[in-house]
Amino acid sequence: MNDAMHLEKFSHNLMMDLPVNTTAVDKVKPQKLDYLLILDLEGKVEILEFPVVMIDAQSMEFIDSFHRFVRPTAMSEQRIAEYIEGKYGKFGVDRVWHDTAIPFKEVLQEFEDWIGNHNLWKKERGGSLNSAAFVTCGNWDLKTKVPEQCNVSKIKLPTYFMEWINLKDIYLNFYRRRATGMMTMMRELQMPIVGSHHLGIDDSKNIARVVQRMLADGTVMQITAKRQSATGDVRFLFKDRIR
Repeated sequence: MNDAMHLEKFSHNLMMDLPVNTTAVDKVKPQKLDYLLILDLEGKVEILEFPVVMIDAQSMEFIDSFHRFVRPTAMSEQRIAEYIEGKYGKFGVDRVWHDTAIPFKEVLQEFEDWIGNHNLWKKERGGSLNSAAFVTCGNWDLKTKVPEQCNVSKIKLPTYFMEWINLKDIYLNFYRRRATGMMTMMRELQMPIVGSHHLGIDDSKNIARVVQRMLADGTVMQITAKRQSATGDVRFLFKDRIR
């Protein structure tokens, strides 16, 4: 983030945290998508953290990450201070949050530059992502929270948020067992957690590790939900899904 304090206190070495077993790559089935953008938002009242981990859907390799802390715009400074202390104080990154958080509208502007630099989306064309999709652990992030935040921030829902992959549905249909969340998946797959649970960038990283494992096991990642319009209903594409 070009911020010395952030880089010093909250640096991420995702290349080390998301290694790829070369023998496992041979087991990956052909994918319809080239890239997967693992997203796990934090913040119940307003979005506080917007972390994205990008991996190659075929090689499973870590490509890049985007991470911004988000400053609420409809809350008082006192409420924000209490909110952040309760949320991030236990992780020791509350000061970093205060020093680096920017409004959601600015986060999206920077994110659009990021996906544009990776040739995943062009603002002048709009539409969905180019051969890439968001992966979320549940529908809440993109079905509910982002539209709510866009409404609070008084901006139109961007077109690249119209479809996504709910990993819970993929997990259910591939392994034929239900998982309530990331921690259940990791426990069933016998994977240790890395970092801190409920710290968005760490959760995104752990979900990416689950995705890597599922790809190595032969999973084919595909869109599970599509929004009809910016204000329309969501169409769920899997008959067997987590409700």
